[in-house]
Amino acid sequence: MSKKAADSHKQAATHHTEAAKHHTEAAKHHEAGSHEKAAHHAHTAEAHTSHAKSHAKTARKSHAEEHGKK
Repeated sequence: MSKKAADSHKQAATHHTEAAKHHTEAAKHHEAGSHEKAAHHAHTAEAHTSHAKSHAKTARKSHAEEHGKK
């Protein structure tokens, strides 16, 4: 695996971890009835998910560039 792909996977994992933290916070705020705070954390979680997907796409492209040549 190329360094570029490995780095992209690590960045994706970091964003997935952050997304999970924000989803957990959103759940806590929903349970407490603080829906505005819950929405903020849910929105932030979705942003991290978007970043993670972007990094995963970069890793896939790197893999294709490295292994897709014939």
